[in-house]
Amino acid sequence: MKISDSFKSAIVEAICLLYILLFVYASVSKIIDFENFQVQLGQSPLLSAFAVPVSLGIPILELIIAFILLFPKFRYIGLMSSFGLMVMFTAYIFIMLYFSPFIPCSCGGILEKMSWNMHLVFNILLLMMAVCALLFFDKKSFFLRTKQFTVRLLLCTMISSVLIIILIFTFSEKIIHNENPFLRRYPPHPAEFSNAVRLKFNSYYLSGFADGRIYLGNYTTPAQIISFNSNLKDRKVHKIIFDPANTRFKVISWYVKGNYFYLLDGSIHKIFRGDIKTWKIDTELKDFPFFTRAIPIDSTTLVFRTNKGKKMTNTIGKFTNEQQVKVKYFEGLLQAQNEGVFDTDGVLMYSEELNKIVYLYYYRNGFVVADKNGKVENRGNTIDTIKHVNLKVSVLKNGTEYAISSPSITVNSSSTVYKNILFVRSQVKGRLENDQLWEKSFIIDVYDFRKNIYLYSFPIYHSSPAKKFSSFLATRTHIYALLGSDLVVYEIKNDLKKEMNSK
Repeated sequence: MKISDSFKSAIVEAICLLYILLFVYASVSKIIDFENFQVQLGQSPLLSAFAVPVSLGIPILELIIAFILLFPKFRYIGLMSSFGLMVMFTAYIFIMLYFSPFIPCSCGGILEKMSWNMHLVFNILLLMMAVCALLFFDKKSFFLRTKQFTVRLLLCTMISSVLIIILIFTFSEKIIHNENPFLRRYPPHPAEFSNAVRLKFNSYYLSGFADGRIYLGNYTTPAQIISFNSNLKDRKVHKIIFDPANTRFKVISWYVKGNYFYLLDGSIHKIFRGDIKTWKIDTELKDFPFFTRAIPIDSTTLVFRTNKGKKMTNTIGKFTNEQQVKVKYFEGLLQAQNEGVFDTDGVLMYSEELNKIVYLYYYRNGFVVADKNGKVENRGNTIDTIKHVNLKVSVLKNGTEYAISSPSITVNSSSTVYKNILFVRSQVKGRLENDQLWEKSFIIDVYDFRKNIYLYSFPIYHSSPAKKFSSFLATRTHIYALLGSDLVVYEIKNDLKKEMNSK
């Protein structure tokens, strides 16, 4: 059955008007809610690195195409441009559905009500309409145009549009993971809130995780440790059996690892150890250097941080007490930018599963990974842009003590590690981030230090802005955090669970 030219013209006219309405509505919606649109693009695994130019370019391009479609003389160009743009949108949705590590929020406007699958079907229908209009187009209204010419141009436009999206996706992933321009990604639910308990006091600290239980010490009651099972339902109090004799302690902290618990106080030359079955201290590791941080590696070996040399700079070392006491200092592991004390201040961690020392700087975007003998394996960066410590430090009269005379921004306030996954609580807001999210939560950035890449981020929510995030700890299945006097637990889900349980 032959379709009349007048009917073809009516179909072309209707499709052009539909595209004009769609593009004008879509572009105006984006412009009105531009900040939110830009934030959503910043969360896209495909467009993160190009969120700013894309957020500016798409509404402008939609308006230009809509304007071209208003004029019958240029509608062929407008329809072909519409087809190319819709191919890009469709390829984007297809990649997001089948190749993306996670799916972000929708694009806003009326399309926000659609699921991603519905959106894909909607785009395919629009593509079919554009093809139909181009094939029905009046031959006399565009120079040298034949049906074969249109088919070839459609194929070239489709291939070019798909290639553009693939290239954007490839380069964006490379930039975000390896050269991150301070853009965070928030995939849906990598860790979900599971439970919380009120501890009454804010003097608790996380002591470790062993045998399926999380242990907490208390600076005001150092003679006992409390513990909970993994979901915080079962609470126990463990009273420490210990006769310190004439030992004078300044600040006692407990560390629980495996079958043992350790008494740590950097002001004395001893480490005390006991068994968690009896909670009795029965072993003394003597001749331990003064330290500011210490973490047990095994029953007789600890990695520690101390102040060493004339300038009392921060230095990492290892203590071993097997047949004889051995202390080894890892000179050069920490890299000073100023005086070597505050500029190298940070969090000392140990990945038990990989036997790696991990050290994260407080005041700059750097961390270092070394084996248990102090050999540097990797120096990485967190995604913020603060590469150099901005601290003014004064030397006191004795020449060996320093004090901060001008405070700096704390970039990374706390951290924990499990296997090759590094969790960092950042205090610096990135580009294209939601202000409300920062007001009601603490942001945790996740890195793979073995690949030296940023993975993504997730929030740990608080009940009040007055709650202070003091510390957190990651296990194979959960993340525990102290928020003021509350202990909260988040269950690890989805891709994060795969990352943490991978070999």
